[in-house]
Amino acid sequence: MSAYIDRTINAMQKMLKFVGGWSLLFGFFLLGCTAQSDEETIPNRIVYGLSLQVSGIDPHINQSSELGIVLRQVYDTLVYRHPETREFVPGLAESWATSEDGLRYRFNLRTDVIFHDGTPFDANAVRSNLERIMAPETNSQRARLLLGPLTGWEVIDTHTIELILSEPYGPLLDGLAQVYVGIASPAALEAVNALPDMEEYNTLLYQYHQVGTGPFEFVEYLPGDRIVIRRFDNYSWGPGFYENASDNAIDEIIFRFFEDEATRALALESGEADIMGELLPTDARALTNNPSIQLQPVAVPGQPLQFYMNTKLFPTDNLAVRQALLYSANRAVIVESIFQGLSPVAWGPLSADSLYYNPGVRGVYDFDPETARQLLNSVGYEDTDNDGILDLDGTPLEIRVIQPPWGLVPAVLQVLRDQWREVGINTIIEPVPGFTALVNEVQQGNYNLVSFDTFGLDPVLLNPRFLSEGVVNWTGYRDAALDAALIEGARSVNEDQRRLAYGQAQAIIMQQALILPIRDYVNLNAHSARVRNLTFDPYGWFPLLHDAILVDVSQ
Repeated sequence: MSAYIDRTINAMQKMLKFVGGWSLLFGFFLLGCTAQSDEETIPNRIVYGLSLQVSGIDPHINQSSELGIVLRQVYDTLVYRHPETREFVPGLAESWATSEDGLRYRFNLRTDVIFHDGTPFDANAVRSNLERIMAPETNSQRARLLLGPLTGWEVIDTHTIELILSEPYGPLLDGLAQVYVGIASPAALEAVNALPDMEEYNTLLYQYHQVGTGPFEFVEYLPGDRIVIRRFDNYSWGPGFYENASDNAIDEIIFRFFEDEATRALALESGEADIMGELLPTDARALTNNPSIQLQPVAVPGQPLQFYMNTKLFPTDNLAVRQALLYSANRAVIVESIFQGLSPVAWGPLSADSLYYNPGVRGVYDFDPETARQLLNSVGYEDTDNDGILDLDGTPLEIRVIQPPWGLVPAVLQVLRDQWREVGINTIIEPVPGFTALVNEVQQGNYNLVSFDTFGLDPVLLNPRFLSEGVVNWTGYRDAALDAALIEGARSVNEDQRRLAYGQAQAIIMQQALILPIRDYVNLNAHSARVRNLTFDPYGWFPLLHDAILVDVSQ
């Protein structure tokens, strides 16, 4: 049993001195974790393959895309983005209005919504969720950031609430549309919070018995094994793009984990899974010849697969060196050989599917090894000892790259290493096993490039990564003009002003060669031919399974 479950059991053992008896512990654990599905009464069941063992699936706390794949079905949000137009449409809020100064957002809530546990949805439910997300002890990894400069709220009446900001914030509605700000039952949250002597564990326990208002209700979570959700029959308040559930709609979804990339396509072909995401590009290409499997690639907005360049460490503290790394990277070859041509080449800090993408970055730093050599020669690099590696005053031109294990980054770096060597650059690759180790290496500062990215439709995700004082400014670059553009992009509520500001920010980032973009992300999904009407929300990762159906393809 995982350390995660061990911590939970230890916490529950603390509770026993107050409530007494192992029977209560056993019953509570079964309620939250091990409710079994009745295969005789759930005819329309599918298995959905997840690519990562999550460390937690509480949307207010954790930030993985895997939890969003599951919980987009369990939680509704105040507003939604339409999956085709991307425009904001009503969700749990019927309508909303913004004050002239942009500091107050009033939401008029639906009056016909209940949580899966029967608790009525109202303004106090929204207040309870905001309090939880904003509380420091929650340690929110994503939801809190999505709320920007939110400082408070005011319950106007039973079904009206106002959110109060310290300054205007254009991306607020986008944040509220994301599953990480899904509205949970206040009764379910309070039930966990009320456990005695459990302060450090109450948020941990909620993930095992989550309660939302979405089209599916949470059934069980067994870490390392499965997550199960089941259709909520009373659901009638979804966003306008949801259709009425048909007789062959999916009734139950079992999410299982397929961490080994090589097993994902095999699981689809064998029938072990009905839907699978993040397929290997070679497997996705091969599946196009299988009539029983449908490939469904989905573009993912946000940052591309990329490498941040550390401007604080030699030799990438030199603009010419950074530009040479870009010019000598043949990204078209990488996209074709590693990603089978199923992803487009990336040109800037945002993928082309993101809001306010600046098309002016296209073609900048196109493959030109001769220009790369000229840049390096212009700042004094020569091959004085004829070993194929350039040097400066006897110091070889070497770059150190932190290599995470995900996203085929290791394969990408093998190609880049060979390409850079062609122009006289030696590459030292430093593998790390995961995110925690990657952050630890970054904090040491002894790197020239590090691969990391995040997803999102709104370009405000650039702010913490490229502001001079950004909390994850791994480039170390500081520039007043870039700061001004990023701040204006976040504060403005005018679409044209935001587009202009973020367009300027993208141009500066590429002028200064702060990143090496490789490819825009495309989530390579595939599903059994018996699954129909599978759609995804505008954020790319998250399916909308309310309208999905199963058909008989045996005839």
